[in-house]
Amino acid sequence: MQKTKNVMYFHLWVPNLFEFKGGIQVYLQDVIKALINEFPSLGLSIFDKLDKHSSPEQLPSQNLTFVFSGNLPRFLQTPYFSITLISGVLKKKPNLILCGHINFSPVALFLHRLTRIPYWIIVYGTDAWEVRDPGKIQALHSADKVISIGTYTRDRIIKEQKISLDKISLLPVTFDAKQFKISPKPDYLIQRYSLEPKQPILLTVGRLSSSDRYKGYDQILHALPEIRSSIPNIHYILVGQGDDRPRIEQLIHQLNLQDCVTLAGFVPDRELCDHYNLCDVFVMPSKGEGFGIVYLEALACGKPTLGGNQDGAIDALCQGELGALVDPDDLEAIAKTILQILQGTYPNSLIYQPELLRQKVIEKFSFECFQKTLGDLIKNSEILESNSNP
Repeated sequence: MQKTKNVMYFHLWVPNLFEFKGGIQVYLQDVIKALINEFPSLGLSIFDKLDKHSSPEQLPSQNLTFVFSGNLPRFLQTPYFSITLISGVLKKKPNLILCGHINFSPVALFLHRLTRIPYWIIVYGTDAWEVRDPGKIQALHSADKVISIGTYTRDRIIKEQKISLDKISLLPVTFDAKQFKISPKPDYLIQRYSLEPKQPILLTVGRLSSSDRYKGYDQILHALPEIRSSIPNIHYILVGQGDDRPRIEQLIHQLNLQDCVTLAGFVPDRELCDHYNLCDVFVMPSKGEGFGIVYLEALACGKPTLGGNQDGAIDALCQGELGALVDPDDLEAIAKTILQILQGTYPNSLIYQPELLRQKVIEKFSFECFQKTLGDLIKNSEILESNSNP
């Protein structure tokens, strides 16, 4: 690690980290862990808009300080959060402001104009697609760097906002490969869901939220009748909870799929790997994912994986190298591809080699790669040279 004469001090502004677990929250926790590991003496102040307190067991470090706004009434959180960001910078100027969400970038731009402190913006997916807000657009153009979790989001921003390719750096999503391993179908889940040991299983893992219908579970349900005509004992397990469940239940009833679909509800982390190993194909033909950590988790369990070809699944499946990419609006293509995979005729032979599939996804998306990439982005910037904090 490159040595510096003085101790660096960063700000990281986040929507939340602890009380809700989604893709952005997991990604930002990985950013924090990578910073701690790569720069042990780094001082890091984390300004958290929605949480009420930290979780020391998740982020143990003496160099972290937290400022929370979640204890306030909802209508006061945004103005109070903005004030804490501005006062925090004016009280002790950081070497870098890391905006963990584009929503905070106009404040970073204001402070940059006032203090010349550089700021970077992390972008994920729908948060940064088709941005219309003039403040956010100006902040994107004025940022010292924009960090994208994948090429799909990067390329959309370049096209939509006419931002230079040189301004945007990639920091692909990572995952904890140790938590996801190849193993036989778990007997206890076969019994729980009243399945047969060799019954072909499709699996989707994701929130069942009315705002997350882009994940494509509707498409799988609509494709099931076609799949059943060739594989009568196919079974689909949908893991997740949310306000969209009653509508999904109604759709299952309308399609007469009650006997071949299981809504598993919430599954604790300790059972997640077992659910991946229960399935024969992981399916999520989404069209709104910024990336999709679940694809990586399924691949690490050696599972053939299907994603949509119109969002960040392209990055997770490495442009089709690690899995199948389909048009998420084409029910016939979805059904046909799933049948090909289950019948062993899909042209990408890698998906039928579990150990090699696991090896490749770890090589491309390990935490070590993530940490090195983030470290190199900082070391190759002008932040270290301009470090002036005692």
